[in-house]
Amino acid sequence: MDKILIKNARIITMDSNLGDFKNADILIHNDKIIQVGENINVDNAEIIDATNFLITPGLINTHIHTWQTGLRGIASDWTLSDYLESIHKGLASFYKPDDMYIANYIGALYQINTGATTIVDWCHNNPTPDHTDAAIRGLEESNIRGIFLHGSPKHEPKKGQPHYSETPMPRDEVARLKNSIFSSDDNLLNLGISILGPQQSTLEVCKKDFQLAKDLDLIISMHIGGKFLTPDGFDVLKNMGLLNKKTNIVHANNISNEMLDSLVNSNVTFSITPEEELQMGFGNPLTKRLLDRNGVFGFGSDIESAMSGDMLNVIRFALQAVRHEYTLENYQINQSPPAEMKVKTRQAFEWATIDAAKMLGIDDKVGSIVPGKKADLIMFKTNKINFTPIHDPISSILFHSNSNDIDTVMVDGKVLKSGGQLLNNNLEKDLKLLSDSGYRIIEKYENQEK
Repeated sequence: MDKILIKNARIITMDSNLGDFKNADILIHNDKIIQVGENINVDNAEIIDATNFLITPGLINTHIHTWQTGLRGIASDWTLSDYLESIHKGLASFYKPDDMYIANYIGALYQINTGATTIVDWCHNNPTPDHTDAAIRGLEESNIRGIFLHGSPKHEPKKGQPHYSETPMPRDEVARLKNSIFSSDDNLLNLGISILGPQQSTLEVCKKDFQLAKDLDLIISMHIGGKFLTPDGFDVLKNMGLLNKKTNIVHANNISNEMLDSLVNSNVTFSITPEEELQMGFGNPLTKRLLDRNGVFGFGSDIESAMSGDMLNVIRFALQAVRHEYTLENYQINQSPPAEMKVKTRQAFEWATIDAAKMLGIDDKVGSIVPGKKADLIMFKTNKINFTPIHDPISSILFHSNSNDIDTVMVDGKVLKSGGQLLNNNLEKDLKLLSDSGYRIIEKYENQEK
């Protein structure tokens, strides 16, 4: 049946014009939302009774290394130097294409299970086209919406090979992906590139990578977290007209105010991963500094090897961290806590929905429940001990619920989770494949160290 009518739901649309509904319906035809409102009736539709359900747009995770799903838990006590030494110089090099596939597949399913219907998959362990294709296949088979960022592996170079900082993105390989798997902009998955950027590559590599992104009209993303190999890189790229709204920077916690102002004025976007940043010594997340500058940003869960990819946790953590920063500022100025709450819960929920969609340039498709947009929805079951009563729906979601309350998830009009369970008949078998993959990689790495 190509029509679905969801009846009697409490709906948070995240659209200021349409507003929210205490009891209303959503009509879906194929992949799109057709109508939102009260007392919708239509023939020949599958009916979903959403009494005692709260429906919101799907969450958007703007930065995740899904390929690390098989390494869960190993980095929870690591510093940044531990991580760089163990992951990129060691564990990553033992990945086979099948390892990339199963990590991305299960990692994407976990995102769906916890309410994220769109992810930005920062895939920087693809030394061969086979690794890349396997990683993409994992995302495709999960049916998640996403942007696949083809990355730059940072394996130790073999004798005679140039250092990775001197190696630009492989233009032919990126063009192959753009012209084949990602030839249509209306697919669930779209293409971008994740590069080393001015922090980790030479100026010539930066120029080539940014020019590639411009030529193929791709989002380009890079980590900024330490000392710059090319300190004037952003200035040079800005003068060349290569910084714009499709330029995405991850972390950048400790860049100067002057550099931050320049980047914000260039319409650059930022991805913030507060939990990982606080663990690994990046300093305060950029949230407050970007709010003060009206910068464009979203949030991500980052490394599956260290922490949960649950976006409800991410947003809750981000909100309280930035509230704390404003509190410290007020103490410094007025010797007292703030008289009013600077950042409200609805604004935080916008970060994970409509604001993230705008940041990625996909707000015409997702981020709010509006007729004409894709049917990417999550349904919270509310007649539960932790969810009752609901005085403010978004506060209930962010501070009183968890991903176990997400009963149903829909992506592109297709139900992928129902009754609290992923609709996957082979999940037990697939989880074993993931476990076997992770154990094998770690064993090979540890044997090498002996």
